Amino acid sequence: MSDLISTYGEMLQSPLMQRALIVAVLVGLSAPVIGTYLVQRGLALLGDGIGHIALTGVALGWIAGAAANVSPHDAWAVPGAIVVSVLGAILIEVIRSYGRTRGDVALAILFYGGIAGGVILIKLAGGTTTNLTSYLFGSIVTVSVPDAWFSIVLAVVILLVGLGLRGPLFALCHDEEFTRSIGLPTGVLNVTIAVVAALTVSVSMRVVGALLVSAVMIVPVATAQLLSRSFVVTMRLSMGIGVVVCVTGLLTTYVVSASSGAMIVVLLVGLYAVVAVTTALAHLLVRLWARLQPVPARPLSPSAPPAPPQEPSGAHRPTTDEAPAQERQS
Repeated sequence: MSDLISTYGEMLQSPLMQRALIVAVLVGLSAPVIGTYLVQRGLALLGDGIGHIALTGVALGWIAGAAANVSPHDAWAVPGAIVVSVLGAILIEVIRSYGRTRGDVALAILFYGGIAGGVILIKLAGGTTTNLTSYLFGSIVTVSVPDAWFSIVLAVVILLVGLGLRGPLFALCHDEEFTRSIGLPTGVLNVTIAVVAALTVSVSMRVVGALLVSAVMIVPVATAQLLSRSFVVTMRLSMGIGVVVCVTGLLTTYVVSASSGAMIVVLLVGLYAVVAVTTALAHLLVRLWARLQPVPARPLSPSAPPAPPQEPSGAHRPTTDEAPAQERQS
């Protein structure tokens, strides 16, 4: 135990791991915020598609960095991913809203085109597909100082938009027709969700990679929905789950030789499975307990007093003047 504490103490003294922890906390906070809206809108795979589109941006940034003799050549990879991700997200939303192609078809086309374009462009930049590995699967321990500053700025923007516009965005996700009827600009709000999702992908790419980025956005929200039906509680709970799991995954991979991104996703999926099984068993036990409870017997109604005898119809009831006369005759 003391060895483990000393190991983590050394980790916290390393500037590299300090940056990695900061980025992990920011990703854990910001990714579930936009993920809550995507789940409510039924766009859980949007982050996955944008993540593949971002690979083209990584390759374009690599080409630009090589042309400008920037050292290292991938110094502009994250800015390139941001620009291309935002443009791709806007294009997906425009096609979904105004084009004849369904949104899922447009997402699939950009999904495949993005990853293929990234592979081809990275070759043109003089690199290999191996250079894309850290962006495909994440490599949080290689986060540079500029990457950390990009992550901080983008995470602040995501949190400001996601929490500041929570009311209008919730109305849009719940009922778009109602949102339009009350005068809110649904088109602008849809584009806002897409753009913020693209920024979230750019922030999370160095943590879990483009192939797994959607998990950090969606799985904490799915886990929180098993525990709460409230929109606000679900968002807050998913943010807490994201921070705890991202930090736990990073600390685990510091002592265990494994990919930090893969470890974070495995922990998220494992937590979801545990919560799903636990809640299902709890609901089953509650139903069984309710069935085993004895049915309370209905209380017997108190016996009503006997009704007075009914006089036969047509019988003559003596009046007060006739009654003394009848007694004298008797």
